[in-house]
Amino acid sequence: MEPASASKGFFQPLPTLTNQFLHDPSIKRVFELFLPADIARAVAPEISSLGDEVLQQRIFDHVSDAEKNEPYIVGGGRNAFGQAVDTKLIVTEGWRKLQSFNIEKGLVSQGYEDGLDQYTRLVQYLRALIFESSSANVSCPSAMSDGAARILQRHLLDSKLSLEERVVFQNAYNHLVSRDPTKAWTSGQWMTERIGGSDVSLSETVATYSPLPTGSPLCDPEEGIPSGPWSIDGFKWFSSATDSNMTILLAQTSKGLSAFYAPMKRYNPSLVTSATGLKGGTELNGVTISRLKNKMGTRSLPTAELQLRGMRGWLIGKEGQGIKEITTILTITRIRSAISALGHVSRGLAVARAYTEVREVGAGRGKRMGLIDSVLHMRTLANLAVKQHAMMLLTFYSSYLLGLEERWNSARAPPPAIAAVTPPPEFLTPLLRVMTPLLKAYVTKQAIPLLYACMESLGGVGYLENNESEYMNIARLFRDACVLNIWEGTTDVLSTDLVRALKHPKGGHDSIKALDLIIIKGGNEEEEAFVVMEWEGLKSQLEANSQDDLLADARDILWRLAKVLITTLLLLDVRSRDEPVIREMYRRWVDSPDMSNMRQATSLGNMKTTLELDRSIVFGTVDAVAGTSKL
Repeated sequence: MEPASASKGFFQPLPTLTNQFLHDPSIKRVFELFLPADIARAVAPEISSLGDEVLQQRIFDHVSDAEKNEPYIVGGGRNAFGQAVDTKLIVTEGWRKLQSFNIEKGLVSQGYEDGLDQYTRLVQYLRALIFESSSANVSCPSAMSDGAARILQRHLLDSKLSLEERVVFQNAYNHLVSRDPTKAWTSGQWMTERIGGSDVSLSETVATYSPLPTGSPLCDPEEGIPSGPWSIDGFKWFSSATDSNMTILLAQTSKGLSAFYAPMKRYNPSLVTSATGLKGGTELNGVTISRLKNKMGTRSLPTAELQLRGMRGWLIGKEGQGIKEITTILTITRIRSAISALGHVSRGLAVARAYTEVREVGAGRGKRMGLIDSVLHMRTLANLAVKQHAMMLLTFYSSYLLGLEERWNSARAPPPAIAAVTPPPEFLTPLLRVMTPLLKAYVTKQAIPLLYACMESLGGVGYLENNESEYMNIARLFRDACVLNIWEGTTDVLSTDLVRALKHPKGGHDSIKALDLIIIKGGNEEEEAFVVMEWEGLKSQLEANSQDDLLADARDILWRLAKVLITTLLLLDVRSRDEPVIREMYRRWVDSPDMSNMRQATSLGNMKTTLELDRSIVFGTVDAVAGTSKL
């Protein structure tokens, strides 16, 4: 036997990825379940094309560039003679190219375009999910831009806006929803401060109403946009997407915590812009970048500490109603956090499936077999796929509800499969109020062990930062996914928020009534009465105890409610297409250890039958046979 060397001997054939839209079984099922047939036919070609584009080598080259060449700051805030000057944030070419790709594909703008009615958000977020793991985290400013566009859109419908405010808000909105990278803006979202973390109520940022004198320079002379009448001072502890063009932020006024819009830059006619002394140019709008954060993951994303001194901004809504205003943004960013988590899980499973098809392992007594023939390995991947699908149903149901709330006047009837869980218009907002913290907490938390399991399924190579084969870099996805469970509210924060919503003296009753409606209608078959019984027990606990008494059990309440909703949605999936694989996935979900308190487990059957079912669950094909995958 000739000894191996660095260039001779066995080399593992590289796994090859396939289009996630066409070959991720859960994506295909969600697409068919939630979309009417005519819309599905209309959007499928473009989504399929996107699924191919995000796997092109040029995209992964941009990802590697953004990851390797992290953002950095140039200058210390002073020139050679000690005069104050802007610090400059430098981001890599790969980051900018991915930002442009995100904008051109309309991963923000599609949510505000016509033609898809209440299914607009479903299609937009399915496309965002497919791009997520090839985005190098440009999905973060994309999510915040989405939320900013929505809050501005909502206020543009308010007849109480002054003409000047309307011009300013419309200008920003138009930039946010543009598909032209030369015109489009991204937005930051500055809430977090040192004193409070996720509790923004104690903000130490202060806004003072002090309009500039008549004749003062415009903020943007080219577009005729004046500087805001509010001067904002403070310190923001976490500000992701520091390279954005604008931000939505919170600050205290004399009437309490309030929401503001502010551009990142402003025109200064006295600014020296060249060595020849030429004057007139843009500078940061009263913002100094104190330092960039050194993070475990999302390293391509510039996250900074910012000092604000005389930042000019515009009040959004009424003074003292900042929390109410940012709820609009949080609804979107929390759903998009779940979308990001599932984008990473989908890619992680895609890599795991591809590796399964090319890897051989020992089978004892000198024999070899493909991983696809290993009953234990296929059972492991099948269990991951069941959990993925459970989270996909919860996430895209929430996206469906968001689309219904925003396009409430659409005349389209829901697809028959989801009619039972389509609430009347008056229950949409109360239902979304509880769904968004529940969704974000449950999905982003569960995604972390799922991604770790995908990483583990590759053995040692899964633990490596596979920059030379970037499409296989599950380690990067794992690092990036860990933050999704933290920003926009940790699990404890979101669990507390859920309990508060359910016990709210005004909206809580409507939220419970809405849950009542969809759970009872969705799980009303006699054989599945255990779902309704579990909900009735949870509802009794909520009604019998005060908010303070429920807080210690808030996590348990969130988890129980998430499982009830997932079980209801899985049951609808079974009813829509009563096929062996879908029914088996439902059975495994309700028989899983997490659900053991709700229903007695059933037997799995013989090894050959379960191996075939496991392959079908993982690869999405009923006719998978030993050693091959019919895709």
